[in-house]
Amino acid sequence: MSNTKALPLLEPEVEACCPPLNERQLTAEEAERTAAMFKALGDPVRLRLFSAIASHEGGEACVCDISDVGVSQPTVSHHLKKLKEAGLLSSERRGTWVYYRVEPAVLAAMGAVLSKAAA
Repeated sequence: MSNTKALPLLEPEVEACCPPLNERQLTAEEAERTAAMFKALGDPVRLRLFSAIASHEGGEACVCDISDVGVSQPTVSHHLKKLKEAGLLSSERRGTWVYYRVEPAVLAAMGAVLSKAAA
């Protein structure tokens, strides 16, 4: 019999970028943060990369598994960097490869901005 106990996974603490759009007018700072996230997803290649990572098993993918999006490897790296700068992805180097993962708390916050406005 084993005495091992499964520990809960910790999600990073991320504040919502801003309130739902129909709750109150955004401040200039909230609008800047929110626009940066949506702008990062406004490029078709970035959206495809983001989708490839989000839909990959476990919400995490090696750059070697997602680089077939019709652009060169340096361009893929540039787009992944932009997604990271916007706070939509995090990365971890494992040996020679970099693994990217979707930040679920940020994604949920972005969804909350729009979901209540659509309701």
